[in-house]
Amino acid sequence: MTETGSAGVVTDGGDGGAPSAVLGVDSGGSGLRAALAVRSGTGTVAPSNGESTAPVRTGPGGIDPGHLLELLVPMARKLMREAGVDGIGAVAIGAAGMATLGARLRAELPCALARELGVRRLALAADAVTAYAGALGSRPGAIVAAGTGMIALGTDLKGWLRADGWGHLLGDCGGGAWIGRAGLEAAMRAYDGRRGGSSALLARAEKVFGPAAGLPGQLYPRTDRPAVLASFAPEVAACAAEDPVAEGILRDAARHIAEAAAAVCPASGESEVALTGGLFHMGEPLLAPVRAHLARLVPQARQVSAEADPLQGAVRMAVDLALDRLALPHDEHLLCVVHLPAA
Repeated sequence: MTETGSAGVVTDGGDGGAPSAVLGVDSGGSGLRAALAVRSGTGTVAPSNGESTAPVRTGPGGIDPGHLLELLVPMARKLMREAGVDGIGAVAIGAAGMATLGARLRAELPCALARELGVRRLALAADAVTAYAGALGSRPGAIVAAGTGMIALGTDLKGWLRADGWGHLLGDCGGGAWIGRAGLEAAMRAYDGRRGGSSALLARAEKVFGPAAGLPGQLYPRTDRPAVLASFAPEVAACAAEDPVAEGILRDAARHIAEAAAAVCPASGESEVALTGGLFHMGEPLLAPVRAHLARLVPQARQVSAEADPLQGAVRMAVDLALDRLALPHDEHLLCVVHLPAA
């Protein structure tokens, strides 16, 4: 079993004959991160990380594999030099948008990484899969990954179930952008004098964004609108203890989050459910109603804390891939595993 210790160390529990190093990659809207894990006599440690704040470009053809390589290859080579290794046995990449925008990555990355880094084993996954691997490892259950957006992913280790993750216009219900938009709507209701408004949220909105009448002009032209909306979610949480409208928004968000988990959680057998992502750093104003809804909707699943983040989830997957024990189910869109013949 792959385990993650308190210091971010990933151990593999045996010698297994794995190559000297593996690479985990987390590619999302805020940039690209990588961690190189090197085997030692006591296990596999992740001594060095790399990070780029530039996100991988997405165009009409989906995620741009050339840009991903441009960011990743120099970073990987630097990590290899620092760790004193000359080969990478396996790579696991978790990328936002992989399920719907990853066709070019699946077609072009395997040969490119073999050419540039000598990689022969590659797992290309949706970022929700690496979030799952970080939170629960290879055990059956469900996770809700929530930040700006929100997606739930579950597995019985035979196949995957997904709920939401459809973006701020069609879903992501209960995520940061959803909470922020609901809070700003309540602020505008108060500004208009309509029922359901919140003077507390109006005051916070004007402190953050300026006069309420100018808010549409600040939001609608923005290409990063979901992130701007999500930036107001902590303000909603800060008001929840004393403002019933803000409390109701978080209660509704918690219900959406729990309903998504229930839609993907295995219905039979022992399983676990975990929450992962920056949204849950809000703490008890959101977590308490989420736990209550989960207890009611998925009583068969044990609520647990996420063990590690998506980057460490990618490292876990790379270690398991190198040791021929990756138990998470393969899927054409969510988790594609490629083995290339030796040169």
